[in-house]
Amino acid sequence: MRRPTVGQVMTSDVVSVRPGTPFRQVVSALAEHRISGAPVVGDDGRVVGVVTEADLLRKEEEAAAGAGARRRTILPGLARATRFRGDAGTAEEVMTAPAVTTTPDATIVEAGRTLSEHGFKRLPVVDPEGRLVGVVSRADLLRVFLKPDAQIHEEVIHEIVVQSLWLDPAMVEADVRDGVVTLRGRVSRASLVPLAERLTASIDGVVDVVNRLDYDEDDTVPAHGRHRR
Repeated sequence: MRRPTVGQVMTSDVVSVRPGTPFRQVVSALAEHRISGAPVVGDDGRVVGVVTEADLLRKEEEAAAGAGARRRTILPGLARATRFRGDAGTAEEVMTAPAVTTTPDATIVEAGRTLSEHGFKRLPVVDPEGRLVGVVSRADLLRVFLKPDAQIHEEVIHEIVVQSLWLDPAMVEADVRDGVVTLRGRVSRASLVPLAERLTASIDGVVDVVNRLDYDEDDTVPAHGRHRR
């Protein structure tokens, strides 16, 4: 089975900034497009870092802390200048680098694992040369779990029962409700029961599998001990 990839769900129209983009313009870009972060892209199109709301807030907090410390010892005008020094910074100064990225051919599971491991909300998607081609977010990845039950049912019967297990579709019933698949029916060998469950669980959009399959012959024991049911 072909698993959905990042390239199928990513956003290709990406808001990005350059390393030299001023702090204030970065803030404006995130606010205007209502996004939590943006890739920082060099002149060659390669991603050199990522700037997020957290990066910007940390820069502003550092500026405010510096202003507070100096306000007691220097003239008010200089204190105000120090307090707003974040405005003079650039994306390159506040970005997180190197950027954690993914590729268009990465699976949804792989990209989701990367997001989870690093605690990110989105990942830049790059080509083999490291050039930006898109962005994938948590919401993009979760869309696979909104697959209609009817589509999941069709994939279970066609891809699992028929193509993978080579079974007569009349032998296995797949009841799908809210992504939960209940398998019923009777197969020829006991070894097919857990296999059918594993393959069904691997279909994107399947939340859980309830396995109620039965079998005719137990092929998991030596031949002399086998019995039919």
